[in-house]
Amino acid sequence: MATKAHTEVPGGAKPQFPPFNKDTFVSQLVWFAVFFIAIYVLMSRVAIPRIGGIIAARSERIAGDLGEAEKFKAQSDAALAAYQKSLADARERAQTLANQTRDRLNAQAGDRRKRLEAELNAKLAVAETTIASTKTAAMTNVRGIASEAAAAIVQRLIGSEPAAKTVDDAVASVLKS
Repeated sequence: MATKAHTEVPGGAKPQFPPFNKDTFVSQLVWFAVFFIAIYVLMSRVAIPRIGGIIAARSERIAGDLGEAEKFKAQSDAALAAYQKSLADARERAQTLANQTRDRLNAQAGDRRKRLEAELNAKLAVAETTIASTKTAAMTNVRGIASEAAAAIVQRLIGSEPAAKTVDDAVASVLKS
């Protein structure tokens, strides 16, 4: 066995873990401190300001977006209020127009009813006059017909023709009652 790994300790013992080796501990501690300080300075001077800037930019953007959202919400609320007002105004105008139309149509119907009543009253007066004249004429004819019929009946019953004055007086007394 001519070749052995250079990490083996002579005598066959296992080597010690390097951070716990007393011979290299101080130098490792110094290098650790150097790199820690270098990384700390690098982070504090470069990375943290960039991260802070990104966080600040995001905060500003979020605040701007929230402000814009509030502005849009106020605009939409105003538009909704204007819409509701115009809708209420339109309903009011429609109700007013409907009331005016109803009143106008009721007035027209009332005028038409009055005209029809006047026409019907005039026709009724004419009809009553016609009925009265027809009744008078009929009564005159009835009196004549009744007188003739009574004279014919009496003549048939008694065989002689009665006096015209007597038959007319008898028919007049019957018609009066």
